[in-house]
Amino acid sequence: MDIQVGDVLKLKKQHPCGSREWEVLRSGADFRLKCQGCGHQIMIARRQLEKNIKEIIPKA
Repeated sequence: MDIQVGDVLKLKKQHPCGSREWEVLRSGADFRLKCQGCGHQIMIARRQLEKNIKEIIPKA
């Protein structure tokens, strides 16, 4: 998958705040994502993230 820093990912499961959209802050073997609803940041393994992506919205 071609995921760039700045892209917004729509995931299958929603965050407890209700948002499904996450902004990519860092990519590599692990990704740092920022929730678009509440601003919470997480680190997630590439393999796990790629399995949970529903849609990739390229940066504007």
